[in-house]
Amino acid sequence: MLPGLTLPASLAGLLGALRPCFTAPSFATFCGLAAGLAGQVRRRTVCGMLLGADLARAWPHDRAHYFFARARWQADELGLAVARLVVLLLVPPGDPLTAAVDDSLFRRSGRKVHGAGWQHDGSSPSRNRISFGTCFVTCGIIVHLPFCTRPVCLPVLARLVLPGAGARTRRRSSKKTAPVPGTKVTAAAALVTLLAAAFPGRAIHVVADAACHGPAIKHLPPSVTWTCRLRANAVLYDLAPPRPPGTRGRPRRKGERLGTPGQLAAAARQSPATVRIYGRDQHMNLADITCLWYGCLDTRTVRVILARHDGTLLALVTTDLAATAAALTERYAARWSIGQAFADARNVPGAGEARNRTPRAVERTVPFALLTCTLIIIWYARHGHSPARITARRRAQPWYPAKAEPAFEDMLTQFRRVLITARISRGSAAHPTPEQTKDVLAAWHAAAA
Repeated sequence: MLPGLTLPASLAGLLGALRPCFTAPSFATFCGLAAGLAGQVRRRTVCGMLLGADLARAWPHDRAHYFFARARWQADELGLAVARLVVLLLVPPGDPLTAAVDDSLFRRSGRKVHGAGWQHDGSSPSRNRISFGTCFVTCGIIVHLPFCTRPVCLPVLARLVLPGAGARTRRRSSKKTAPVPGTKVTAAAALVTLLAAAFPGRAIHVVADAACHGPAIKHLPPSVTWTCRLRANAVLYDLAPPRPPGTRGRPRRKGERLGTPGQLAAAARQSPATVRIYGRDQHMNLADITCLWYGCLDTRTVRVILARHDGTLLALVTTDLAATAAALTERYAARWSIGQAFADARNVPGAGEARNRTPRAVERTVPFALLTCTLIIIWYARHGHSPARITARRRAQPWYPAKAEPAFEDMLTQFRRVLITARISRGSAAHPTPEQTKDVLAAWHAAAA
């Protein structure tokens, strides 16, 4: 480690598993900036990370900028190393992995920010849902923590998607043909393929929203299944019938037209089922239809799950031909956890607030922040959870009478307090001075601000 950097033993042991992803100087910088991002409660820029780690006078600020803009490390390699930690520590051995993919816009300003532009922003307060910023497609592993009844999504891979990508797959000119960036679906499929390669032989069930479909998912590894919401205007077909013996010509690729999801729901036989979603049991009517989505997945056999609850129809399409309709509905409902992960990363540690502009820095900073959030949750699950702290939170804040589980903010607060204790008491833990005691108490309360 470089001078001035002090980490608690529990965190140092966790970060040590990521050492092969960096050179020696870059690993020390990574540890300091990760601790600084978690410890900073206000300005979460690159220099703000140095302030959060109490390294502003120990390290030159260009060392932090160099780490994102020019240092030799790969965001995908680091993300896969964190994914291995998640699976090793939080997923039962042999269980299939459930992954969620989605895109999110991180608002920026400035004409020279790489990859920034006016793009769709689902969290925008404006009526047209458009904001200026950088869009990242993210893949996260959904886990069930022993102290949470809700599923938790841990982002592990993220990739920048340039605005306007996907209108064409190649740009043609009179001199040469140059590739242009792929669509969000292409990026999502690439991230899932990386995740599948890191866990060979392990089934990976992917859940996505209605916009995340396209020809790219036809080429996923055999161990990957894809479940997403079906578009209302999607046209479905029956399986292709076998060619009668003795006939000539190409066999049929699809059967008779079945119609749109609404037309299927009107004619399908539905059966009642109890599905546990969003933390409670709900009674639904489910229908399961095996068919083809020819316009998107060509001749690949899919299943359409039609779930009706209180007059609302949810239509899902999946390449998983083995799971029950109720299990698929529960799996898709867990997709909301990646939206919560985006909200937590933006609002609590301030992911996306860094002001860098160069291509490599922009491409790395948001994935770094998302991975830091994942590491905080892993650390809390292994070393930080205590039911007594939730009881103390209810006692201190009586407007939370039903609070029984830690939110991400509670996890980060405990993480900050452990960082502060290690930093302030280094070298004099046995005999702290009055000034150190005052600093610890002030920082301890500020950690929850």
